[in-house]
Amino acid sequence: MMRNQIKTEVEIANIRQSGEILATILKKAAAATKPGVSALEIDQLCRKELKKHGATAAFLNYAPDSAPFPATICISINDEIVHGIPTADKVIQSGDLVGLDFGVNYSGMITDSAVTIAVGKVPDNAKRLLKYTQRALDAAIDVIKPGVQVGDIGSTVEKVFEAGNIAAIYAMCGHGVGHEVHEDPVIPNYGTAGTGVHLQEGMTVAIEPIASLGTHDGYVADDGWTFVTQDGSLSAQFEHTILITKGGAEVLTAW
Repeated sequence: MMRNQIKTEVEIANIRQSGEILATILKKAAAATKPGVSALEIDQLCRKELKKHGATAAFLNYAPDSAPFPATICISINDEIVHGIPTADKVIQSGDLVGLDFGVNYSGMITDSAVTIAVGKVPDNAKRLLKYTQRALDAAIDVIKPGVQVGDIGSTVEKVFEAGNIAAIYAMCGHGVGHEVHEDPVIPNYGTAGTGVHLQEGMTVAIEPIASLGTHDGYVADDGWTFVTQDGSLSAQFEHTILITKGGAEVLTAW
């Protein structure tokens, strides 16, 4: 994976297009996330949109060390942290926190992005979770530039989490992305400034703060994919794919 970290001009052009497609589709998926809608319906929407844009789903049939992921998008609700499988019987309710995590492959270049949506009226602690998880992503993006270290990013995210009294999910990290869904470097949502791999111009990374209102830990549900908080607390995820540029960071999946 190390040899692929710096992208060529052609690869950067394609990953920009991949990011634009992802943002367009994820925005539609977010708009469709309403009470009474099943997670499967959102997955079907994403499948149709991918075909329309001449792209493919980066997550469909992804299988690092388990059965292939069976859907185009991960939909995780409330205490489901990540990797939730969209099914017909997973129906969105008012008051839910719904995480949409989506990956697009366009001309061989992959982007990855996520958003967590408050459906209807949610409690104040859920609003705080969303506010500070989103704020952590924004703060991390602000520090990214050539030469910044992975520990600088993790430390930045961790400080925002602490300010919001929310807990980093230790097992879930940001990562390089581009030719594969997961590339080097690994970018934890905690850490010590001034340590770790240096980011370089031309690298593409997925920054993804993931937090809960309680635990740092989770477990894999019986479906073999869905990762759930150990204590049943609410969880949230926000993620963008970032290109490291000479001047700093370009968000490829903004919408």
